Amino acid sequence: MCGVAGAYQQPDGKELVSAMVDRISHRGPDAGAVVELVRPDTAVVLGHRRLSIIDLSSAGDQPFAKSGLVLTYNGELFNYRELRSELQNLGTRFATESDTEVVLEAWRAWGPGALSRFRGMYAFAILDESTGRLTLARDPLGIKPLYVLRRGEGILFASELKAIVTAVGPELAIDPAAMVASTLYYWVPQELDAVAGVRRHPAGTWAEYSRNGSVTRGTFWDTAAEAARASGGAPADVRQVVAESVQAHLVADAPVASLLSGGLDSSIVTALAHRSDPSIEAYTIAFRPEDQRLESMPDDAFWARRLARHLGIRLHEIELSPDVVDLLPRMVDILDEPIGDPAAINTLLMCDAARASGVKVLLSGMGADELFGGYRKHLAMLVAQQYRRVPRPVRAGVRPAVGALPVAVGGRGLRTVRWAQRFLTFAELPEQEAFRRSYTLHEPDDLAELLDPELAGHVDTVLDRHREVYEDNDLDDLVDRMCLADTRMFMPGLNLTYTDRASMAASTEVRVPFVDPAVFTAAFSLPGTEKIRGRQQKAALKDAARAWLPDDIIDRPKASFGAPLRAWVTNDLRELVDDVLLRGDLVDSGFLRRAPLQRLVDDQRSGRRDLAKQVWQLLSLELWYRNARSAGVGSA
Repeated sequence: MCGVAGAYQQPDGKELVSAMVDRISHRGPDAGAVVELVRPDTAVVLGHRRLSIIDLSSAGDQPFAKSGLVLTYNGELFNYRELRSELQNLGTRFATESDTEVVLEAWRAWGPGALSRFRGMYAFAILDESTGRLTLARDPLGIKPLYVLRRGEGILFASELKAIVTAVGPELAIDPAAMVASTLYYWVPQELDAVAGVRRHPAGTWAEYSRNGSVTRGTFWDTAAEAARASGGAPADVRQVVAESVQAHLVADAPVASLLSGGLDSSIVTALAHRSDPSIEAYTIAFRPEDQRLESMPDDAFWARRLARHLGIRLHEIELSPDVVDLLPRMVDILDEPIGDPAAINTLLMCDAARASGVKVLLSGMGADELFGGYRKHLAMLVAQQYRRVPRPVRAGVRPAVGALPVAVGGRGLRTVRWAQRFLTFAELPEQEAFRRSYTLHEPDDLAELLDPELAGHVDTVLDRHREVYEDNDLDDLVDRMCLADTRMFMPGLNLTYTDRASMAASTEVRVPFVDPAVFTAAFSLPGTEKIRGRQQKAALKDAARAWLPDDIIDRPKASFGAPLRAWVTNDLRELVDDVLLRGDLVDSGFLRRAPLQRLVDDQRSGRRDLAKQVWQLLSLELWYRNARSAGVGSA
C-alpha cells in the first residue's frame, strides 16, 4: 500500500503514487490500482498491490471504496469472520467475503476503537471522503511496516522505504545516526530513520491527518504498559493460548505451509497447524557439509526431517548453497534498510521455493525467543550474575586467557571459544549495558575507533536511546525486562523487518502466531523463573509443547536460524570484501576509517577473532549506501 495526502500541496501526487506502486509490485502481483480522490478542499491519491489470500475474487481488490470510505490495506485480519458477524448483527450489509471490507466497516462502526478488536497483522490508510481526513494505523507489535514522510503540508506513505526513495529520492538524505546504529546492532532501531524524515509509523498507534495539515494521534496498544499489566495478573494457560493463536493464523482461501527450522518454536507451529490441516507441508534449509563444519553448526535439517516423519508431512529441503556474491546485492535491495543479518537469505530462499509450488502463506515460529526467554543472551545474563561472584583475581586472569584462544582451527569453528569470548565482553558490566553488549557487534571504544571521530555524538545518541528504551518499564524481573526490550527493539527492528521484506519479495506472506497480543500477554503473565528454569530456557513453552511434540525435539540443544556466515565471509565473499568494502564509498567518504577496518578484516581471516558478523554487516551497509546514493539520496 502507498499514497499521498495533501495532494494540492503535492501536484505530482498521482505520479508519485504510480512510481511507488510499481516499486513494490512484488508485494502484490495479483492486482494493483491507483485511485485519485479530489474534492474542493482536499486531494488524496491511494495505491495498492494485492496478494489475494482471503476472498480471491476481484471484489476484494483495493483501494476499496464503499459509502464514503476508501481503504488501502496491507495484512490480514484473522478474526474477520467473528467481527463480520458482529457487524451484521448491527445492521451492516457486506458485498464481499474479504477481510478488507470488515476492516472498513469496523472503522465505520467503531472508529479507532476498532483497532483493539482486531486480531491480525496490518497497516492501513483509510480516507473519510466527507471530511477529507486520512487515518493511518499499524498493528500492536509492528508486524507489518508503514513508512511516512511529511512533505510540505502533506504526507507520502508506503509499505516499504524503497518506494518513497524511488519517488522522491533527491529530496532526501541518509541519516548518519541510523548508519551508526546499523554498525552497532546490524539493524536500525525503530526510533531512528535510515533516511532522514522517513519515519516508521509507530506500532500500536493511529494518526489522523486533516486537510488543514493538522495531525491527531492515538495509542491503542502500549507494549510496556501491557507487559506490566500482565505481570500483575494470574498466570495464563500457555498451551491453550498458543494453540488458539496458531489456529487463528490458519485462516486463508489460499494454500498455507510452514517454515520448519527443526527448532522448538517452528516445530510447535508446524505440529499445531498439522492438527487442523493434515495436508500442510513444510519448508526447511539444509547446509553444505563444508559450511556446517566451519560454522560449527548443529544439523537443523536432521530435526526438521525427524518432525516431518513423526507428523507424516511432506518436507521440502532447500540447500543453502547460493551464489552469495550475486545474492547479497539482491538481498540488500530487498531488505530496504541497512540490515546485516544473513538469516534473511534463508527466509527468501524458502519463500521462493514455496511460491514456485503455489504456496502464498507460510507460518513461522518467530517471536517465541523474545517472549519466552529463548536467546542465549538471556541465559548468559543470568550466568553473568553468578560469574560476578567469582573472586576478582580469578576473573582478572580469565579474559586474557580466553581471548588468546583461536576461534577456528584447521577449517573447523570452535563454537565454545566464540561463546566464551562474547560472554566475557559483558559479564562484568551493569545490567542495561551488559544486555546491549550481549548482542551488539562492537564495544563502544572499538566502534568509536572504527568510525569517523566526528560521529562520536551519534554513537552517544544510539547508546542513550538503548538505555531509554530498556529502562522504560515497571517490571521487577530481569528475564521479563530482557524479553520486553527484545520485543520492543530486536523483534521489530530486525526479525519482523527482514521476514516481511524477504517473504514479500517472493510474493508470499509469512504469519507469526507467537507475535500476537494474546500470546504476549500470556508470556508476561509468567514469572521469569518459568521462562528460564535453572539452565532450561523457554521452560513454560517446553512444558506446553510436550502435548504436541516428541521429547527429543523439545529437549534438543538450541540452534540459531542462521546461515554459514563464517564460510561465506572467509571464502565466497573474499574478493567482494577486498574490492567493495575495503576500497568502498564508506571508506572514501570517511564514515569508516581505513586502518581499523583493515585490522578487523585481517583478524577475521586469521582466525584470531570471530568477526564474520561484523564484516558481513559492514559489507551490507556499503552496498545499501551505494543503492541509496544511486537513487539520488544525499550522503550522510
